[in-house]
Amino acid sequence: MNAVTDIEPDFSRIPVVEDEVFTAPLKRPSHIGEDWLEPKQTEYDSEDDKIWDDLFARQMEVLPGRAASAFMEGLDRLDLGTGGVPDFHELSEDLGKLTGWSVVPVPMLIPDHIFFWHLANRRFPAGNFIRTRETFDYIQEPDVFHDVFGHVPMLTNPVFADYMQEYGRAGWRALKHNRLKALGALYWYTVEFGLIMEEQGLRAYGAGILSGPTETVFSVEAKSPNRIMLDVDRVMRTDYVISDLQPTYFVIESFEDLYRRTVKRDFEPLYESLPVGFTYANAAVLDSDSVVNVGSQEYLLRGGRGSDARPV
Repeated sequence: MNAVTDIEPDFSRIPVVEDEVFTAPLKRPSHIGEDWLEPKQTEYDSEDDKIWDDLFARQMEVLPGRAASAFMEGLDRLDLGTGGVPDFHELSEDLGKLTGWSVVPVPMLIPDHIFFWHLANRRFPAGNFIRTRETFDYIQEPDVFHDVFGHVPMLTNPVFADYMQEYGRAGWRALKHNRLKALGALYWYTVEFGLIMEEQGLRAYGAGILSGPTETVFSVEAKSPNRIMLDVDRVMRTDYVISDLQPTYFVIESFEDLYRRTVKRDFEPLYESLPVGFTYANAAVLDSDSVVNVGSQEYLLRGGRGSDARPV
C-alpha cells in the first residue's frame, strides 16, 4: 500500500499529525496515555459474558455457507465459543503463535494515526466494553464482540494478517497526503465489508458483515446490493454508509490478490491524483466496473433502516 523507502522503517514511534491534516476530533480519556491503551482488560460480569455467548450463538446460526472459509478456520483455531468474553492475554498468546499479532484493549474509537500505529506493529485495538441488551441488535461504536469476533479470526490467516499490518503502515503516507478518507474507504470495503469469491460461491470476510446476522445474509444473498470486483483506485473514490446496510460490496478473488493489488504497488501517484472528497456514490455502477451483479437497490430506495424497509 505504499513505497516505504522514505518512511520511518521501524514504525516504533507514534506518527505526528500536522495541523493541516483533517482527522476526527477525539478527546483522550484522562486515565490513558498517548497510545490510547487501557491499563487492563475490563473484568466482565456474568451478564456481560451471557451477552457474548448469545451473540456468538446467534452468529453461528447464520455463518455456515456465508462466511469465508478463512474466517471459519480462524474461529476454530481461536476457539472463541468456550464461554464468555475471551481473555485478551490468552487470545494474544494463541494469535501470536499463528501470525505474530496481539489484541489490546482501547476505551473507544481511537484516532486514525494511533490505529495505524498499532496495526503497523501487529496489535489489533479492541473495544474494552460490550453492548447491552438494549443495544443487542445494533451498536454504533464497535464493542468487544464486533472487534474480537468480527476481526480477530481473520488475523489467523497469514496473508490477511500481513495485509492488515501493511494497511497500518500505509497510514503514514495517507497522513502525508491528507487522504485519510480515501484510505478509510479501502478499509471499509475490504476489512469491514469485503466479500470473496470462493469455489462454492460468494462468501463474506469483512468484520462489519460477520458480526451481525442481518448483513451476513444480506451481503451474499439479497437482491438489493451491487457486487463489484475490487478495483482499488475506484474503491478509494467511493463513498460508504456507516449506519446501514451497504448498497455496494466489493469482491476479491483471493487474499493473495488483495495483497498484490494493495501492498505490491506505489500509492504515491494515486494519493496525488485523488480529490478531497469522494467521486462516486455508494450505489453507483460504472461502465468500467467488473460487475458480479447489479442490485435492485430496493432496500435503499425504500428508505433503509430508518423506514423499516425489509433487507431484501
